[in-house]
Formats: sequence, C-alpha cells, structure tokens
Amino acid sequence: MNDLILHHYAGSPFSEKIRLILGFKGLAWQSVNVPVVMPKPDVVALTGGYRKTPFLQIGADVYCDTALMARVIDQRHPLPPLFPADQPLAPTLAQWADSTLFWTVVPYVMQPASAAAIFNNPPPEMMKAFAADRGPFTAGMTRQTVADATVALKAYLARLAAQLSDGRAFLFGTAPGIADFSVAHCLWFIRLAGPMAAVLDAHPAVSTWLDRMLVFGHGQKAKLSSADALAIAAAATAHAPVGVEPGLGFSAGTAVTVAATDYGSDPVAGTLVGLSADEVVLRRNDERAGTVHVHFPRLGFQIKEQR
Repeated sequence: MNDLILHHYAGSPFSEKIRLILGFKGLAWQSVNVPVVMPKPDVVALTGGYRKTPFLQIGADVYCDTALMARVIDQRHPLPPLFPADQPLAPTLAQWADSTLFWTVVPYVMQPASAAAIFNNPPPEMMKAFAADRGPFTAGMTRQTVADATVALKAYLARLAAQLSDGRAFLFGTAPGIADFSVAHCLWFIRLAGPMAAVLDAHPAVSTWLDRMLVFGHGQKAKLSSADALAIAAAATAHAPVGVEPGLGFSAGTAVTVAATDYGSDPVAGTLVGLSADEVVLRRNDERAGTVHVHFPRLGFQIKEQR
C-alpha cells in the first residue's frame, strides 16, 4: 500500500537523502511539497513545531529526522537492506556525514557565486527571506568560515576517495548502506552549486560513486496536497505500537517537550507514549490533524519534563 507520505521540497539535501532511499527500495510514495521558509501552518499541525525538512507521515504517525525515517522505511521494507549486517560502522559514518560533513558543505556551497544555481536566479527579496528564516534556525551554532569549510571539505573528499581507491562500488563494499545515502545528499548539494561543484573534479572516484548513487532515483512519486495529508492523519484509527521502557528516566503519560540538540531546536510539547534507547514518541492533539504521534530519534534530541 502507498502509505508513505514524504513532506519535503526539491532543493532540500536531507529530503534528497530520503528520496534516494525510496528509490533504492523501489517504493511508491506520496509527495507533499512544504514551504521553504516559515510560516508552515500545515507542517506545525502535524509535527507540533518541529520544522526541519523533511518529515515522514504514515497515517497519524509522524517521523522526524532522517536517521529515524531511514530505519522506519527499512523496517517496513527490509529488502534491499539499508543496514547490512556487515556494515556495523555505517551508522556512525552516516551520523558524521549528516552533521560534520553537512555543516562543512553548507558554508562552502552558500557563496554568492552559487546562489543563482541553487535557487534558480532568485530575486533579492527571496534571498532576504531565506536568510531571515535560517538565522534564528541556526542561532547558537558556531558556523565555519568559507575558508575553513573549503579546507575541511577538500580533506574530507580526499578521505572518501581513499576509501573508494580499491575500486569498491560503495563506501563499505559491494552494496550500498545508510552511510552512502548520508554522504550522497551532501555531495548532491555541492552538485547543485554550479561553478562551486568543481571541487569534486579532483576526485573522479568520488564523482563516479556519486553518479552510481543518483542512479537509484526517487521511486514512484504521487503528488498529495498538505490538506489531504492532514485529512489522512485525522481519519486514522490507530497508531504504530509504542511503549515506555523502564529505567530511562521518564514515565508514560508524562507531559514533556522534545527538542533537537544541534539546530532548529524548537521544542515540541506532548504526552510521552513511547521511549526506548532508539526513539521517543509524543502524543499530541490538533484540531485539524486529530490525535498524532510524533516520533523522534533518541540520539540528538533532549527530553524535558514540563513544569
């Protein structure tokens, strides 16, 4: 059944990560296009305030953060595997790519020379709106300078090239895994950057590997309006089974907030209904979306009891 709903927009690197995973799995999915900047009323109705892009909806269950989304997709559609048993370090490399590599790529890519290519010749007012939106989103982060990011990016590309130097097809061998998709979305973003993408030319093995990843495509996409996505959530009669495991510091039914610890740390408030070493789940109610369970990965998120 085509019950996977991805809320995303075309130029979002993390959205590309999930789109490629859907293509790798050969899945059909429904596509909801979200605004690039606030306000995002239909997003907030489903997530409760989490506004990073993308997020995944299955009925009235909403999954935030691509690390969790990837595992949910893999659990529901295990073949081909996204987490092969012979790649135990792949999730750790994926975490590095989604954080350190991504925040190295961003200042390198977001230079004036590449803005026209990335945003398709945007008017000045669009760029001002984008900057105004992303400023508070990353408040408190120490951002690399372009000079620092350029040096770091070249070093990271050289290390990726060394990993591929024995002729392997993917980062950990003959089959792709989560690390490949996490690195790929970062380098895909560089490819969007027009003249700045020349940094990849020094490492043909990396470029060839990226081409191999992009061949997976995006699966079978069907458009869906955000209003219809809200209606699907409101009409759902059940949620994915969850429970609060003992010994993790919180009890079921507690009013809590959950927030990312890196950036975009808008807290989401709700009632705790699920908690494990891997996931935290809040129940919340919205007049349009109904009763929604919002899922977050445990790593990279902080839980606080509401006082």
